[in-house]
Amino acid sequence: MAAAKSNTNWFVIGVSAAVVVVLAVLAIVVVNLNNQATSPGATPKANDTFNSETGAVSFGDGDDEVSIFVDFQCPVCKSFEDQYGEALQSAAAEGEITLSYHPIAILDRYSQGTEFSSRSAGAAVCVAESAPDLYLDYAQALFDNQPAENTSGLTTQQLADFATQVGADDAVSCITDETYRKFGKAQAQKNEVNGTPTVEVNGKRLDLQDAADFKTFTDLIS
Repeated sequence: MAAAKSNTNWFVIGVSAAVVVVLAVLAIVVVNLNNQATSPGATPKANDTFNSETGAVSFGDGDDEVSIFVDFQCPVCKSFEDQYGEALQSAAAEGEITLSYHPIAILDRYSQGTEFSSRSAGAAVCVAESAPDLYLDYAQALFDNQPAENTSGLTTQQLADFATQVGADDAVSCITDETYRKFGKAQAQKNEVNGTPTVEVNGKRLDLQDAADFKTFTDLIS
């Protein structure tokens, strides 16, 4: 009986050890999957216009910095750009402000699983990296051809074709390879942006529904 009891105990110990190993393996798998999901992916190269750390594509050299976080799937971002884009860019060109655009991705859920927000933000980063002087033209092309929400969005090849159309040929392979597909989502998380467009003036995040904040914004571009 004693021997049988000993054998039973070793069996239980063996089973317990196996369970611990399985749980440890599962934990590693879960951690790896989480890391992959939150990884910023490849790091783009910075240049005089594009800051790869902050994700800002900047124009002008004014004392006041206006930062705008945009998602190319966002209809309100398109409306914002239609209404204020020209004035913002003029103010930057005249040295009245420093205008910084941040392409981000928070609306992947509205493209039927194709992650259009992430792909379009990544494509914009490709242009910012290789042809920064053409970023504004490319961003405008994306807004002009913005797909409706809850559709599959533009294909990656279409995103590359728009780069060719604006003259950013050096960005094409980066776009088709989806090199920076994760960058926009990582920047949104890093900057805690949950809605677009998000506007900051000199680092202060504005509520454009607030009269005082809206005046702060419009005074800079009027």
